[in-house]
Formats: sequence, structure tokens, C-alpha cells
Amino acid sequence: MRKQHIRKYTLSALATIAAIVGIVLLAVRLIHKPKENKEQADMTLQTEIIAEVDTIVLHRETFHQQLLCNGKLLAIHRAELMCPKSGSVVERVLVDNGQWVEEGKVLAIAENRSEQTELEKARKELERATVDLQDKLIGLGYDGDGSKVPEEILHRAEVTSGYTTAQYALKSAEKALADCYLKAPFSGKIADLQARAYQRGDKFATLIDDSSFDVDFQILEAELPAVKSGQRVKVTPFVDSQLTLTGTIININPTIDAKGLIAVKARIPNTSAQLIDGMNVKVIVERDVEDMMVVPKEAVVERDGYHVVFAYHPESHRTIWIYVDILYSNLTSFAITGCERKNTSISPGTIIITSGNLNLADDTEVKIKQTER
Repeated sequence: MRKQHIRKYTLSALATIAAIVGIVLLAVRLIHKPKENKEQADMTLQTEIIAEVDTIVLHRETFHQQLLCNGKLLAIHRAELMCPKSGSVVERVLVDNGQWVEEGKVLAIAENRSEQTELEKARKELERATVDLQDKLIGLGYDGDGSKVPEEILHRAEVTSGYTTAQYALKSAEKALADCYLKAPFSGKIADLQARAYQRGDKFATLIDDSSFDVDFQILEAELPAVKSGQRVKVTPFVDSQLTLTGTIININPTIDAKGLIAVKARIPNTSAQLIDGMNVKVIVERDVEDMMVVPKEAVVERDGYHVVFAYHPESHRTIWIYVDILYSNLTSFAITGCERKNTSISPGTIIITSGNLNLADDTEVKIKQTER
């Protein structure tokens, strides 16, 4: 009897455990079933969504090739001005930083009392020598009018009377006084002013003519065929991306440095009056290339290390995967052709997808939102 009781108890326990396991499995199934249904619904939804894209019709046109470089502005006329009468006290400073001055304007005056005294003395000495010259000419039988005296006799009289020496002394005194006045050699702006009134100094300031600038930049050796003198360039300061000025390349240095770079200089008129000497700028060298097939940069994507565009088949409404090579580029566009390594071709009239192409594959159904002609 005892063995039958134990056996009955064991069977009952096993039945209970089986029931519990069944409940657990059911619960797990109920928990995961909504998630599985959700994932399946999402996949179904994704397969039902048709990508909307923008397109253009490919045709041949002029491509504006652009070569991007960094450069620095340098004023065409720039002079390092020294203080008048170097080493002497600057008595007056008549300008300030940023001030525009015309050619010939007095910028500063050095202490010049001794020079004024010497000038006055030289004038008096010339007056005395002039009287002595006239006395000599009268003594030689002339009326004192040098215009009627033979040249050789007049010259001898000027030397012996001290007239020649007095003239030279006067010119020297006038020059010494003029050297006490610093004048602008050309029209421009004052920069880096260092001189102060009643102080000694050597450097006075820098004078800059900012009506035009030269911009120095460098190109790679491989880029040389795309650059030539007289070519158009656009210059944009880094501090103001909205400002763009147009200039011209004026010379190309005919040497290549150790880094494989070539120095190029372009001239830019400062029509905006916002450019400053030493300013860092972005330089765009432009060249027109005829008969190119041009697409926006967004139309080209990378697949397997190659450049690819997606063409649109208007009858099947599906995509066609085309490998391409990029011939030229600028800030917004590529000039493309068929891929040489993949032996593909592309021709005018092809409808090219320009947006919504990042996740496209070959033979994908799409819907056109807009087509540019």
C-alpha cells in the first residue's frame, strides 16, 4: 500500500510540474507574440513604401571648373616709414592708425630749431655773396647784370665771390629742414603707428594703399594645367563668407618647391573697401570647360569603391545603377562620364536621380517628385 501511495504522489507532482511549465511557455509566447507581429508589420510597411526622388534630364553644357585654394592678401603699395630725422625727437605726430592720407601730406615733424637757424644763416650768406658778385662784375666793366656777362667770366666771378658756395649751402640747409618733415610717398592708410610726440624713435608707421590687393596662393603641380595668367579668380574672406570679389591671375612662379607646390599671384580690386592687408581668404580659380555632362554633387554616391549615379526608367518606374567617372568638380557640381574600369557609358537625355538616392539599389521602384529640365 505504501508503494502505491508514493507512486500516486509522484505522478501527481509530475503532473503539477508539467502544468506549471505549460503555463510559463504560454506566458512567454504571449509576451513575444506582439513584438514579432510588430516587427513583421514594420517589414511589410517598409516593403510597401516607395521612395520619392527628384531628377534631372542629363544634357551637355559648359562646366565651370573650380580649383579651391587658401591665400593671403598683400597690399600692392606698402611702405615702412621711418621717423623724420632718424634718432631725433618727434615733435608732432599728425596722423593716427586707420587714417587715409593723400600723397604729399605731412605725417610728422621732428625737432628742427637748429635746421631753421642754419637755413636763415645760409640765406644771409647768399645775400652777401650776391652783393660781392655784383661788385666783381662791375669791377670787370659790366653793369652787374649777369645775363650779359660771358659764361666763362661769370662762372669765375661766382666762384671767387663765394656765390657758388653760398648757393650750395642754402640748398643743403633747405634739404636738412625738409628732412624734418615726413610726407606720405603715396595715398593710403596709416597702420602700425609706433611714433609718439616728444619721443625718439626709428620706425614711424606703415603706409598701405588698400585700393587693390595681391593675393598669394599655391597650387599642386598636377593642377598647373588648369591655371594660367589672365584667368578669373574669386576671393572670399574667411571672416565673411557672403563677400566675394573677382580678380585676375597676374603671374605664376615658374618653379616647383620641395613640397610640389607652385606659387601663384592674383590681383583683386578692393571694390567693397572691406579687405584688409594680411587677411586670410579662400581663392577659387575658375575655368570654363565646354561640352560636359553636369550633375549636382548629391546625384553621385559611392558603391564598392566606385562612383555611381542612379538613372530612372520612365516606363518601369525603376532605378538603373550606372558606374561613372568624375572629370571635374566645383562647389556644387560634377562633370561626369562613363566609368572606364567598368566599361559603362552615359548619354544626354538620361534621367538622373538627384535626391533620395542614399539607400537605393539597382532595380528599385521609385516615385518622381520633381524633374528639372
